[in-house]
Amino acid sequence: MTERKKVLCVEDNAVNMILVERIVEAEGHELVKAEDGHTALSLLEDIVPDIILLDINLPGIDGLELARQFKANPRLAPVPLIATTAQVLVGDRERCLAAGCDDYLPKPLDIRKLRQVMRSYLNDAASQ
Repeated sequence: MTERKKVLCVEDNAVNMILVERIVEAEGHELVKAEDGHTALSLLEDIVPDIILLDINLPGIDGLELARQFKANPRLAPVPLIATTAQVLVGDRERCLAAGCDDYLPKPLDIRKLRQVMRSYLNDAASQ
């Protein structure tokens, strides 16, 4: 039995959050929700999740700025950061990776791909 991991999802779209919640719970992990960047930053003062799923199009602080802040924080820098975004034009993936994201999932989210990405990062972390 694998230990329950903490998954932080920063997502302002309720439908996407429900989808992520179902997948995270089906995988046996704990979901921590933040609907905007300010909420995420305040949650991260108290917890260090095992993985962060980050919507890029957020109200207030956008996901790219959040990614830069997370990676600049020594406590959070090692946490895998997965961009989830509807921005799928040429160069968008590169912008996400340049801001510090470790991976990139286009929206609408592919459930199989999300599961696969979460498993690969969470299982890699467990085996280190």
